[in-house]
Amino acid sequence: MLLKADELGRIEIVQRHGVRMIRRDIRAARWWARAFARRAAAREARALARLAGTDGVPPLLGWDGRELLRGYIAGQPMQQAQPRDPAYYRQALRLLARLHRRGIVHNDLAKEPNWLVRSDGSPALVDFQIAWTRGRRGRLFRLLAREDLRHLLKHKRTYCEHALSARQHAMLKTPAPHSRLWRATGKRLYKLIARRVFGYWDNEGKGRVRD
Repeated sequence: MLLKADELGRIEIVQRHGVRMIRRDIRAARWWARAFARRAAAREARALARLAGTDGVPPLLGWDGRELLRGYIAGQPMQQAQPRDPAYYRQALRLLARLHRRGIVHNDLAKEPNWLVRSDGSPALVDFQIAWTRGRRGRLFRLLAREDLRHLLKHKRTYCEHALSARQHAMLKTPAPHSRLWRATGKRLYKLIARRVFGYWDNEGKGRVRD
């Protein structure tokens, strides 16, 4: 079952040896984007390997430089499920803490499809293509980790605002310096490229399906 196909390749649900999994096919990427697609897949593979055994993160099942296989997690993307239970956000905070303790920052949590709501109401995370995987936990790591948290709080404000604490409200009002710089400079260019080249038209991060 095809989930997405764009200049960076194809993402689909496949069945192998009776196991359902997600397959990212780099060979289907446009020739000019193939090197970038391979680096992004390799980064995702490193992140998933480092997070092995973490509940709420798909397991890495294979990566050979051309095809990435990860475990399938049943659930709805956030923009469909629209979680309004405060318990979801408490569990999501604990999930982020587990990522950060392993030295991983997701870096793409503004996109609601990267947050899943599983059948039991618990959170899961997918799409680690631009994750921080260096493991070092210096000042930059802490800034990026804080932005992971702030993006989660933005979603909480959308769907469960009454459960935000005073401290969380304050954090939402104080984005990190690099985030303010990004919005003032590079974000417009990013949106232009994302829309014109990859067909991404909103924060859902959906690429157009190409032939």
